Amino acid sequence: MKPTKVAAAVAGSVMALGVAAPAMAAESALPTSLDGGLGALTSSGLATEALSSTTDGSPVKAVTDTASQVNKVGKGATSLLGGLPIGGALGG
Repeated sequence: MKPTKVAAAVAGSVMALGVAAPAMAAESALPTSLDGGLGALTSSGLATEALSSTTDGSPVKAVTDTASQVNKVGKGATSLLGGLPIGGALGG
């Protein structure tokens, strides 16, 4: 492409973006500051039990349970796929 065609394409796309963008930003219902976001989270009560490792149904408990099951299954294995040993210099 010649440089004039490239310049025309860039100018055309910039103009198209200018037409598509709103002239004035609308008022947002969501807070944009850190304090406003924190206030919005804590105003309705922050559920700290959701990240507990003892609460049933929490993502942390699900990951912990899955990891322990994988470790139990891996205890009986002697080598990985491809013949690499388990529990070598790096593993336990």
